[in-house]
Amino acid sequence: MTEMGAPSFSARRVMLLGATGTIGRATLRALLADGHEIVCPVRSPDETLARGALQRACRITDPASLRDDGFRGEPFDVLVSCLASRSGLAADAWAIDHDAHVTALAEAQRSGVSHMVLLSAICVQKPKLAFQFAKLAFERKLADSGIAHSIVRPTAYFKSLSGQIRRVRQGKPFLLFGDGRLTSTKPIGDDDLARYMALCLRDPALRGILPVGGPGPAFTPREQAEWLFELLGQRLRLRSVPVAMLDAIATTLAAAGAVAPKLRAKAELARIGRYYATESMLVWDGAAGRYDAAATPAFGSATLRAHYAAIIAGAPEQDLGAHRVF
Repeated sequence: MTEMGAPSFSARRVMLLGATGTIGRATLRALLADGHEIVCPVRSPDETLARGALQRACRITDPASLRDDGFRGEPFDVLVSCLASRSGLAADAWAIDHDAHVTALAEAQRSGVSHMVLLSAICVQKPKLAFQFAKLAFERKLADSGIAHSIVRPTAYFKSLSGQIRRVRQGKPFLLFGDGRLTSTKPIGDDDLARYMALCLRDPALRGILPVGGPGPAFTPREQAEWLFELLGQRLRLRSVPVAMLDAIATTLAAAGAVAPKLRAKAELARIGRYYATESMLVWDGAAGRYDAAATPAFGSATLRAHYAAIIAGAPEQDLGAHRVF
């Protein structure tokens, strides 16, 4: 899919949630470039946000603050959310991915919003984790709300696949689960995803559930490793981590969590790691029982290999935060 031939549109008044996150910042830039008026509720004013947006100090998880400090009873046309829980743990996920969105949707409807663009995740199509169930629960509420909606489910982000650049530069091997061919994906760049989010405001065909990945064929972690070593001019060095080890860690932590509540969170993080080690970030064909790269829509032009090359050439690395695995 490309942006060519997108319908003409008029500027909208947009409430943007999650503007200070990585994708939120990129989406803010894309929406401003399209001429929209943007209001961003933020924990505190952020001088690094793109100029042109109106920032409002607000506690998004507090319904009264979102109502009084964020929306302020003013009219809006569109609600765009790039808001997501940071850890993926159950309490955080239900508070952010579900509850905060339910509150925002209700306020948006009172403010006259007729369209919501929601950044979700492709992994919710095979839910096993708390944050996936929280996201799905809100997706259902949005679908039942009666307003037009665009639920964007990206495959994977570049930064979530860049966590081993530093360790490889330090002379360490690239860590793989199994043989490195258990999964594959078609990740999408931040700016490409942001343009796709903005395009949802312009193109009425972009409604419903919208899986989207980046350009080119799907590739495995093994191929990512090969690119990285080639770009660094180093000999390929790999180390395999058995998936059974992740299972053992998760099981042990879950059992320990029954008597030590602090370990419950670590058990969930282990389950999250196990999920991403064994599930492809592509469209799932339930009838065929497999992931389908060909059925995963592609958008944009940025590639992970070029992203690796840019970082190796000196471009700043993003703070991986909760995306750091190794």
